Amino acid sequence: MIPKNTLCLWYDGTALEAAQFYAKTFPDSRVGAVTHAPGDFPSGQEGDVLTVEFTVCGIPCMGLNGGPAFKPDEAFSFQIATDDQEETDRLWNAIVGNGGQESECGWCKDKWGISWQITPRVLTEAFTGQDRAAARRAFDAMMTMRKIDVAAIERAVKG
Repeated sequence: MIPKNTLCLWYDGTALEAAQFYAKTFPDSRVGAVTHAPGDFPSGQEGDVLTVEFTVCGIPCMGLNGGPAFKPDEAFSFQIATDDQEETDRLWNAIVGNGGQESECGWCKDKWGISWQITPRVLTEAFTGQDRAAARRAFDAMMTMRKIDVAAIERAVKG
């Protein structure tokens, strides 16, 4: 059954490869139906993979092999809440180690250009808690990081 709301992500012929990577990397993720083009289209031929249904951490998505006309940017990102440093490291290293690139403050980009925020829950909890001084210290610590260091955030929260 097709969900009522699905995120559609644009790829340049690599939607199936991306979906398979997400399915093996993130919990509650899988690859669904693969649709092949019923005819030639501007960036492909009849029979090429046109769309791929997939789920990332429970979020229904569709990969569209639309060609090189559009590139993803940081205006859209998946934010993945992690429970500890081990999970943070595993997901970050999977993305960056598979042709991706590091960015600032817990952000990284996969090799297909999709942005990810790998965000330990301790950071989000610090920002949303009642102690505004602790939130500021956690924020200041985060601003110096690429991949989030959970122990450093915890130290910052404690002051």
